[in-house]
Amino acid sequence: MRLAFMGTPDFALPTLESLLEAKEHKLSCVVTQPDKPRGRGRILSVPPVKVLAKTHGLPVFQPEKLKANEELFRKMISSDLDAVVVVAYGKMIPDEMLGIPRYGFINVHASLLPEFRGASPINRAIMSGATKTGITIMKIEHDMDAGPVYLQEEFPIRQDDDAVSLSHSLSLLGARMLQKTLSLIAADALQPVPQDDSKATYAPIIHREEGNIDWNKDVEDVHNMVRGLLPWPCAYTSLNNRMLKILKTSVTRGSTGFNPGTLIKERSSLKVACSGGFLTLHRLQLEGKNPMDGPAFACGLKQNRLVLGQTGEHP
Repeated sequence: MRLAFMGTPDFALPTLESLLEAKEHKLSCVVTQPDKPRGRGRILSVPPVKVLAKTHGLPVFQPEKLKANEELFRKMISSDLDAVVVVAYGKMIPDEMLGIPRYGFINVHASLLPEFRGASPINRAIMSGATKTGITIMKIEHDMDAGPVYLQEEFPIRQDDDAVSLSHSLSLLGARMLQKTLSLIAADALQPVPQDDSKATYAPIIHREEGNIDWNKDVEDVHNMVRGLLPWPCAYTSLNNRMLKILKTSVTRGSTGFNPGTLIKERSSLKVACSGGFLTLHRLQLEGKNPMDGPAFACGLKQNRLVLGQTGEHP
Protein backbone atom coordinates (compact mmCIF):
# COMPACT_ATOMS: atom_id res chain seq x y z
CA MET A 1 0.00 0.00 0.00
CA ARG A 2 1.07 3.58 -0.66
CA LEU A 3 0.81 5.36 2.68
CA ALA A 4 1.46 8.57 4.56
CA PHE A 5 1.82 8.64 8.34
CA MET A 6 0.61 11.22 10.86
CA GLY A 7 1.69 11.01 14.50
CA THR A 8 3.66 12.78 17.18
CA PRO A 9 4.54 11.12 20.55
CA ASP A 10 6.28 7.90 21.61
CA PHE A 11 2.93 6.08 21.42
CA ALA A 12 3.05 6.40 17.62
CA LEU A 13 6.55 4.93 17.20
CA PRO A 14 5.76 1.17 17.17
CA THR A 15 3.21 1.66 14.37
CA LEU A 16 5.59 3.80 12.32
CA GLU A 17 8.40 1.30 12.87
CA SER A 18 6.19 -1.59 11.74
CA LEU A 19 5.24 0.29 8.56
CA LEU A 20 8.89 1.04 7.82
CA GLU A 21 9.73 -2.65 8.17
CA ALA A 22 6.82 -3.93 6.07
CA LYS A 23 7.87 -4.60 2.47
CA GLU A 24 4.27 -4.44 1.24
CA HIS A 25 3.95 -0.77 2.24
CA LYS A 26 5.65 2.37 0.95
CA LEU A 27 5.63 5.57 3.00
CA SER A 28 5.61 8.78 1.01
CA CYS A 29 5.86 11.23 3.91
CA VAL A 30 5.37 11.78 7.63
CA VAL A 31 3.33 14.57 9.22
CA THR A 32 3.93 15.54 12.85
CA GLN A 33 3.49 18.46 15.22
CA PRO A 34 5.91 21.43 15.10
CA ASP A 35 8.92 21.49 17.42
CA LYS A 36 7.86 23.24 20.63
CA PRO A 37 9.69 24.86 23.58
CA ARG A 38 9.06 22.96 26.81
CA GLY A 39 9.96 23.15 30.48
CA ARG A 40 11.26 26.03 32.52
CA GLY A 41 14.24 26.44 30.20
CA ARG A 42 11.92 26.57 27.16
CA ILE A 43 14.22 24.13 25.37
CA LEU A 44 12.98 23.16 21.92
CA SER A 45 11.47 19.67 21.98
CA VAL A 46 11.44 17.58 18.79
CA PRO A 47 8.56 15.08 18.30
CA PRO A 48 9.77 11.45 18.56
CA VAL A 49 8.04 10.65 15.26
CA LYS A 50 10.12 13.31 13.50
CA VAL A 51 13.35 11.84 14.87
CA LEU A 52 12.47 8.35 13.59
CA ALA A 53 11.27 9.62 10.21
CA LYS A 54 14.44 11.65 9.66
CA THR A 55 16.55 8.63 10.56
CA HIS A 56 14.93 6.79 7.64
CA GLY A 57 15.19 9.72 5.25
CA LEU A 58 11.45 10.34 4.97
CA PRO A 59 10.07 13.77 4.07
CA VAL A 60 8.66 15.37 7.23
CA PHE A 61 5.94 18.03 7.35
CA GLN A 62 5.27 20.01 10.55
CA PRO A 63 2.42 22.38 9.70
CA GLU A 64 1.01 24.77 12.26
CA LYS A 65 -2.31 24.41 10.42
CA LEU A 66 -3.19 21.51 8.13
CA LYS A 67 -5.83 23.42 6.21
CA ALA A 68 -3.43 26.12 5.07
CA ASN A 69 -0.57 23.85 4.00
CA GLU A 70 -0.74 23.67 0.21
CA GLU A 71 2.60 21.86 -0.03
CA LEU A 72 1.28 18.98 2.07
CA PHE A 73 -1.95 18.79 0.05
CA ARG A 74 0.07 18.60 -3.18
CA LYS A 75 2.33 15.91 -1.73
CA MET A 76 -0.61 13.74 -0.68
CA ILE A 77 -2.39 14.14 -4.01
CA SER A 78 0.71 13.47 -6.11
CA SER A 79 1.61 10.39 -4.04
CA ASP A 80 -1.60 8.59 -5.14
CA LEU A 81 -2.12 7.38 -1.58
CA ASP A 82 -4.10 4.30 -0.63
CA ALA A 83 -4.41 5.44 3.00
CA VAL A 84 -3.07 7.80 5.63
CA VAL A 85 -2.32 6.16 8.98
CA VAL A 86 -2.94 8.38 12.02
CA VAL A 87 -1.63 7.63 15.52
CA ALA A 88 -1.89 10.30 18.22
CA TYR A 89 -1.23 13.12 15.78
CA GLY A 90 -2.89 15.76 17.93
CA LYS A 91 -4.92 17.81 15.46
CA MET A 92 -8.24 17.44 13.66
CA ILE A 93 -7.98 16.46 9.99
CA PRO A 94 -9.79 18.94 7.70
CA ASP A 95 -12.65 17.49 5.66
CA GLU A 96 -11.06 18.43 2.34
CA MET A 97 -8.05 16.28 3.21
CA LEU A 98 -10.04 13.20 4.28
CA GLY A 99 -11.06 12.37 0.71
CA ILE A 100 -7.56 12.32 -0.79
CA PRO A 101 -6.51 8.68 -0.08
CA ARG A 102 -8.34 5.78 -1.68
CA TYR A 103 -9.29 4.23 1.69
CA GLY A 104 -9.25 7.46 3.68
CA PHE A 105 -7.53 8.14 6.99
CA ILE A 106 -7.14 5.13 9.29
CA ASN A 107 -6.71 5.91 12.98
CA VAL A 108 -5.23 3.86 15.84
CA HIS A 109 -7.18 4.93 18.95
CA ALA A 110 -6.36 3.76 22.48
CA SER A 111 -9.81 2.85 23.77
CA LEU A 112 -12.77 0.61 23.00
CA LEU A 113 -14.76 3.16 21.03
CA PRO A 114 -17.30 4.64 21.45
CA GLU A 115 -15.92 4.75 25.02
CA PHE A 116 -13.35 7.45 25.77
CA ARG A 117 -13.46 9.47 22.59
CA GLY A 118 -10.94 12.28 22.76
CA ALA A 119 -7.34 13.25 23.42
CA SER A 120 -6.62 11.37 26.67
CA PRO A 121 -8.25 7.93 26.54
CA ILE A 122 -5.51 6.08 28.44
CA ASN A 123 -5.35 8.58 31.30
CA ARG A 124 -9.13 8.85 31.60
CA ALA A 125 -9.65 5.08 31.56
CA ILE A 126 -7.26 4.61 34.48
CA MET A 127 -8.63 7.60 36.38
CA SER A 128 -12.16 6.21 36.02
CA GLY A 129 -11.14 2.93 37.64
CA ALA A 130 -11.74 0.90 34.48
CA THR A 131 -10.33 -2.64 34.49
CA LYS A 132 -10.14 -2.99 30.73
CA THR A 133 -9.53 -0.83 27.69
CA GLY A 134 -8.18 -1.67 24.25
CA ILE A 135 -7.34 -0.52 20.76
CA THR A 136 -9.76 0.52 18.06
CA ILE A 137 -8.75 0.82 14.41
CA MET A 138 -11.21 3.20 12.80
CA LYS A 139 -11.81 5.34 9.75
CA ILE A 140 -11.62 9.06 10.48
CA GLU A 141 -14.68 11.14 9.64
CA HIS A 142 -15.69 14.72 10.46
CA ASP A 143 -16.62 14.24 14.13
CA MET A 144 -13.82 13.38 16.55
CA ASP A 145 -13.29 9.63 17.04
CA ALA A 146 -16.81 8.94 15.77
CA GLY A 147 -15.96 7.17 12.51
CA PRO A 148 -16.75 3.52 11.70
CA VAL A 149 -14.66 0.76 13.26
CA TYR A 150 -12.48 -1.72 11.35
CA LEU A 151 -11.08 -3.78 14.22
CA GLN A 152 -11.18 -3.68 18.01
CA GLU A 153 -9.39 -5.67 20.70
CA GLU A 154 -9.69 -5.57 24.49
CA PHE A 155 -6.69 -5.21 26.79
CA PRO A 156 -6.75 -5.56 30.62
CA ILE A 157 -5.79 -2.70 32.91
CA ARG A 158 -3.81 -4.25 35.76
CA GLN A 159 -3.84 -2.87 39.30
CA ASP A 160 -0.17 -1.90 38.98
CA ASP A 161 -0.58 -0.26 35.56
CA ASP A 162 -0.12 3.46 35.21
CA ALA A 163 -0.56 5.65 32.14
CA VAL A 164 3.07 5.11 31.11
CA SER A 165 3.05 1.30 31.28
CA LEU A 166 -0.41 0.99 29.74
CA SER A 167 0.49 3.38 26.92
CA HIS A 168 3.51 1.25 26.05
CA SER A 169 1.47 -1.97 25.99
CA LEU A 170 -1.30 -0.43 23.90
CA SER A 171 1.16 1.11 21.44
CA LEU A 172 2.51 -2.36 20.64
CA LEU A 173 -0.99 -3.81 20.31
CA GLY A 174 -2.00 -0.92 18.05
CA ALA A 175 0.93 -1.54 15.72
CA ARG A 176 -0.01 -5.20 15.31
CA MET A 177 -3.68 -4.45 14.76
CA LEU A 178 -2.95 -1.74 12.19
CA GLN A 179 -0.91 -4.16 10.09
CA LYS A 180 -3.74 -6.70 10.21
CA THR A 181 -6.27 -4.03 9.25
CA LEU A 182 -4.27 -2.86 6.23
CA SER A 183 -3.84 -6.44 5.01
CA LEU A 184 -7.58 -7.12 5.24
CA ILE A 185 -8.47 -3.83 3.53
CA ALA A 186 -6.02 -4.55 0.70
CA ALA A 187 -7.65 -7.96 0.24
CA ASP A 188 -11.11 -6.34 0.16
CA ALA A 189 -11.98 -8.49 3.19
CA LEU A 190 -12.93 -5.84 5.75
CA GLN A 191 -15.54 -3.10 5.92
CA PRO A 192 -15.87 -0.65 8.83
CA VAL A 193 -18.90 -0.86 11.13
CA PRO A 194 -20.60 2.32 12.45
CA GLN A 195 -20.28 3.15 16.15
CA ASP A 196 -23.25 3.35 18.51
CA ASP A 197 -23.18 7.06 19.35
CA SER A 198 -25.64 6.56 22.21
CA LYS A 199 -22.89 4.74 24.15
CA ALA A 200 -20.22 7.39 23.63
CA THR A 201 -18.14 8.66 26.55
CA TYR A 202 -15.39 11.24 26.37
CA ALA A 203 -11.75 11.67 27.35
CA PRO A 204 -10.91 15.38 27.19
CA ILE A 205 -7.34 16.60 27.25
CA ILE A 206 -5.65 16.59 30.67
CA HIS A 207 -5.06 19.94 32.37
CA ARG A 208 -2.33 20.45 34.96
CA GLU A 209 -4.70 21.62 37.69
CA GLU A 210 -6.37 18.19 37.61
CA GLY A 211 -3.35 16.85 39.47
CA ASN A 212 -4.20 18.78 42.64
CA ILE A 213 -5.19 16.07 45.14
CA ASP A 214 -8.33 16.35 47.25
CA TRP A 215 -7.61 14.05 50.19
CA ASN A 216 -11.32 13.93 51.06
CA LYS A 217 -11.89 11.73 48.02
CA ASP A 218 -12.15 7.96 48.23
CA VAL A 219 -8.74 6.33 48.54
CA GLU A 220 -9.27 4.32 45.33
CA ASP A 221 -10.07 7.50 43.40
CA VAL A 222 -6.86 9.16 44.60
CA HIS A 223 -4.86 6.03 43.74
CA ASN A 224 -6.34 5.95 40.23
CA MET A 225 -5.56 9.64 39.87
CA VAL A 226 -1.90 8.98 40.72
CA ARG A 227 -1.75 6.18 38.15
CA GLY A 228 -3.59 8.09 35.46
CA LEU A 229 -1.68 11.37 35.61
CA LEU A 230 1.78 10.00 34.90
CA PRO A 231 4.07 11.24 33.41
CA TRP A 232 2.35 14.66 33.35
CA PRO A 233 1.12 16.59 35.25
CA CYS A 234 1.40 14.00 38.07
CA ALA A 235 -0.82 13.97 41.13
CA TYR A 236 0.45 16.52 43.62
CA THR A 237 -0.12 18.10 47.01
CA SER A 238 1.97 20.27 49.35
CA LEU A 239 4.17 19.47 52.34
CA ASN A 240 5.28 22.39 54.51
CA ASN A 241 4.37 24.75 51.65
CA ARG A 242 6.47 22.83 49.11
CA MET A 243 5.11 20.98 46.10
CA LEU A 244 5.04 17.21 46.60
CA LYS A 245 4.40 14.97 43.59
CA ILE A 246 2.95 11.54 44.33
CA LEU A 247 4.29 9.05 41.77
CA LYS A 248 3.42 5.53 42.96
CA THR A 249 0.91 4.35 45.55
CA SER A 250 -1.12 1.42 46.85
CA VAL A 251 -4.40 1.18 48.75
CA THR A 252 -5.34 -0.26 52.14
CA ARG A 253 -9.09 -0.20 52.74
CA GLY A 254 -10.58 0.46 56.18
CA SER A 255 -11.15 3.08 58.84
CA THR A 256 -8.17 5.40 59.38
CA GLY A 257 -8.97 7.32 62.56
CA PHE A 258 -7.26 10.39 61.08
CA ASN A 259 -8.42 13.45 59.21
CA PRO A 260 -8.06 13.19 55.42
CA GLY A 261 -4.63 14.33 54.27
CA THR A 262 -2.82 13.32 57.46
CA LEU A 263 0.62 11.93 56.62
CA ILE A 264 1.52 8.98 58.84
CA LYS A 265 5.12 7.83 59.25
CA GLU A 266 5.33 4.19 60.36
CA ARG A 267 8.79 2.69 60.70
CA SER A 268 10.14 3.08 57.17
CA SER A 269 6.89 3.70 55.33
CA LEU A 270 4.54 6.58 54.61
CA LYS A 271 0.79 6.58 54.23
CA VAL A 272 -1.91 9.21 53.91
CA ALA A 273 -5.40 9.07 55.36
CA CYS A 274 -8.16 9.35 52.77
CA SER A 275 -11.84 8.62 52.76
CA GLY A 276 -12.21 4.84 53.03
CA GLY A 277 -8.61 3.95 53.79
CA PHE A 278 -4.90 4.68 53.63
CA LEU A 279 -2.85 5.50 50.56
CA THR A 280 0.71 4.17 50.92
CA LEU A 281 3.30 6.35 49.18
CA HIS A 282 5.88 4.19 47.39
CA ARG A 283 7.50 6.91 45.30
CA LEU A 284 7.31 10.68 45.55
CA GLN A 285 9.18 13.85 44.66
CA LEU A 286 9.53 16.97 46.76
CA GLU A 287 9.86 20.24 44.89
CA GLY A 288 13.48 20.88 43.91
CA LYS A 289 14.53 17.29 44.68
CA ASN A 290 14.91 14.05 42.73
CA PRO A 291 12.23 11.34 42.99
CA MET A 292 12.62 9.12 46.06
CA ASP A 293 11.21 5.83 47.30
CA GLY A 294 8.77 6.13 50.18
CA PRO A 295 11.00 4.48 52.83
CA ALA A 296 13.94 6.76 51.99
CA PHE A 297 11.69 9.80 52.14
CA ALA A 298 10.27 8.65 55.49
CA CYS A 299 13.75 8.33 56.99
CA GLY A 300 14.42 11.99 56.28
CA LEU A 301 11.08 13.18 57.63
CA LYS A 302 11.49 14.44 61.20
CA GLN A 303 7.84 15.23 61.93
CA ASN A 304 4.93 12.83 62.03
CA ARG A 305 1.22 13.32 61.38
CA LEU A 306 1.71 16.36 59.18
CA VAL A 307 -1.34 17.44 57.19
CA LEU A 308 -0.85 17.58 53.45
CA GLY A 309 -2.52 20.51 51.75
CA GLN A 310 -3.26 21.99 48.39
CA THR A 311 -1.19 24.71 46.79
CA GLY A 312 -3.60 25.28 43.91
CA GLU A 313 -0.69 25.73 41.55
CA HIS A 314 1.53 23.32 39.64
CA PRO A 315 5.29 23.99 39.36
